Amino acid sequence: MSSKSDTTHTRRHPLRDSHADIITAKDIPDTPQTRSPAYALAFSDQDFMCRDELRPVRLQLELLKTEMMMAEYGVESTIVLFGGARIPEPAKKDKARTKTLADLSKYYDEARTFARIMTERSKKADNREDVIVTGGGPGVMEAGNRGAQDAGGVSIGLNIVLPHEQAPNEYVTPDLCFNFHYFAIRKMHFLMRAKAITVFPGGFGTLDEMFEALTLIQTGRMQRVPFLLFGKSFWEKVINWDALADAGTISAEDLDLFRFVETAEEAVRAIDAWQGANETRESLPDRD
Repeated sequence: MSSKSDTTHTRRHPLRDSHADIITAKDIPDTPQTRSPAYALAFSDQDFMCRDELRPVRLQLELLKTEMMMAEYGVESTIVLFGGARIPEPAKKDKARTKTLADLSKYYDEARTFARIMTERSKKADNREDVIVTGGGPGVMEAGNRGAQDAGGVSIGLNIVLPHEQAPNEYVTPDLCFNFHYFAIRKMHFLMRAKAITVFPGGFGTLDEMFEALTLIQTGRMQRVPFLLFGKSFWEKVINWDALADAGTISAEDLDLFRFVETAEEAVRAIDAWQGANETRESLPDRD
């Protein structure tokens, strides 16, 4: 699928369009002066751009590049899909490293189905609204991007440079496949357009993303959106939510910031029933 920005920037810009000629100029003499790092253009000098003093610039560039390309593509809102990279698809669960991971493989299918349903709706809005966004990697992330492809739509992958698991999965829409060095900027892009957040079983990364988003909502730094945790038994086993409320470290009302669901269809119904950030506790679906 071609980008929605195919017809943009067609008018020649005398200054911008001249940059390519400068970078690829063939008549630069090969001299000690031109071979010196000092002579390299600043924005094309990787050693210079990677200096500690340039970190603020790199942070800004990571934020700006993805923001501009998302806007040019036309993405206006997203459905966030967090989840573990190690959860296999059911057909490969015999290769899972633990029985628990094999049992959790059912959520690969739920993530795939959920993403397919939401993308079928997104297509009606010309792939602008409710676009699936994942971390772009394997496991549950792959399932989300795969479901979007099943529907014939597009999806976003926000990859991160890691020693392992850093290659994007094959189902991410190429024009919406991004790569980040800074976790902080990646997290911003996960949430800046989010209309709903879904969290599937996972490890440290999933927990980090989940609690970061919950904290932003709890503190009012982010508008409330449907926040759905797939797999009640998993989440209640790894986190004693009620103990947090009983201890007073969170308010009892904070437990209403999220809901447990088991299936893709249940998640879709929960999103459809959402009435907005000002719902009272009584009007929300039961947390169970």
